[in-house]
Amino acid sequence: MRRYEVYKDTGLFWLPQIPQKWEWKFLSQVAKEQKDRKPENIDFAVMSLSYGNIIRKKNLSAGLVPENYNNYQVIRKGNIILRLTDLQNDHTSLRTGLAKETGIITSAYTCLCPLSNSAYLHYLLHAYDIRKVFYGMGGGVRQSIGYKDIRNMYVPCPSHKEQDQIVRYLEWQTSKINRLIAAKKQQIQVLREQQQKLICEVITKGVHSDVGCKDSHIAWIGDIPSHWSAIRCKYLFRERDERSKEGMETHLSMSQKYGLVPDSQLDERRMLSESYAGGKLCYQDDLVLNRLKAHLGVFALAPQFGVISPDYTVLIPNTERIIPSFGEMVLKSALCRRELRVRVRGIIEGFWRLYTEDFYTIYLPVPPIEEQKEIMQYIDAQAKKASAVENALNREIELLHELRTRLISDVVTGQIDVRSIDVPDFELVEELADEAEEPEDEMEVE
Repeated sequence: MRRYEVYKDTGLFWLPQIPQKWEWKFLSQVAKEQKDRKPENIDFAVMSLSYGNIIRKKNLSAGLVPENYNNYQVIRKGNIILRLTDLQNDHTSLRTGLAKETGIITSAYTCLCPLSNSAYLHYLLHAYDIRKVFYGMGGGVRQSIGYKDIRNMYVPCPSHKEQDQIVRYLEWQTSKINRLIAAKKQQIQVLREQQQKLICEVITKGVHSDVGCKDSHIAWIGDIPSHWSAIRCKYLFRERDERSKEGMETHLSMSQKYGLVPDSQLDERRMLSESYAGGKLCYQDDLVLNRLKAHLGVFALAPQFGVISPDYTVLIPNTERIIPSFGEMVLKSALCRRELRVRVRGIIEGFWRLYTEDFYTIYLPVPPIEEQKEIMQYIDAQAKKASAVENALNREIELLHELRTRLISDVVTGQIDVRSIDVPDFELVEELADEAEEPEDEMEVE
């Protein structure tokens, strides 16, 4: 790619040179901080910064939410939102976002009102974020800063006409990359759907096609091999309710991505209790369910002895009838999801609970123990094949992300000259955060 003819030194190691004709300004000269507190008795869409996108929050009745949003700030189209808190946490993804509509967001974030092209400044601050320019500016244990700490930060400023050209060029190029990313994500989604379809088939029909079948008389199960049984969970599991006295055992957390794992294995921030005294104890291969999310298939086998939330349910599998991994697989399957959903209790979604007595009424398809093992071996073998393909697709997506990031950074800092490039008409394509990846951010609680 073409570079500018002449550059000038900046004296900064992370951006040594910028084009000669570009101005070198303080951030306060191109953007002002905006602090518009939400007016009382006026409702706005509640927004969240998620993977570099400002999106509407979903499930406001679930998880960690404030009693009211009176302390939130109003943001408007064109505002730039910066997450300048907890800078020592490298797992926090993309600390910048460009608002596309009016809404409210936690006042823990910094809101900027650009004085010229907001899209250009957002691209530039995104590049600063990737280069970790903000890191090390803050103080305190969590390394948090605010507008006052960055207002005298230098930013390169091309002419307004050149800013417009840079934005149009980057939107064109990133749209092409985003389209490729979307296609690969769709391939992953199809792969996962095929895997779920396979699981639903083998947990009700087995892996042998030459056996006779019978009616299970359970609607969601349908026909099963003639030598299988349909058995109520009451006879397959027994609740364990042992409590920790001091809470010193290894604390395990439930994650839809990883299952039930020690806190140390999670790559996301969690609101952790100061004490787990009174928490429930679980043992290896106990089946643990999150009662608030059981209808979503949030079941997991305990990998070890530990202490968990008292709001979880711990179940001991009857290993004479069902092996723990088979029971987990059936209960997490898409087929069983409806049975879980119709048994939860509660008025508001997000506070629905699956109680043990209701769980016990569910029937599961139960093959002989040896056949359960055979089914799990088959599912594991197919899962490894699918995982290899998914990993390859994710690596391709990662490389596309790196390409897009490098392109943005090089263009907005003047390392590539796009002034003479003719940008054709194109369809703007933005990459949306995967719903399953949207983080639960404790900063939303005030």
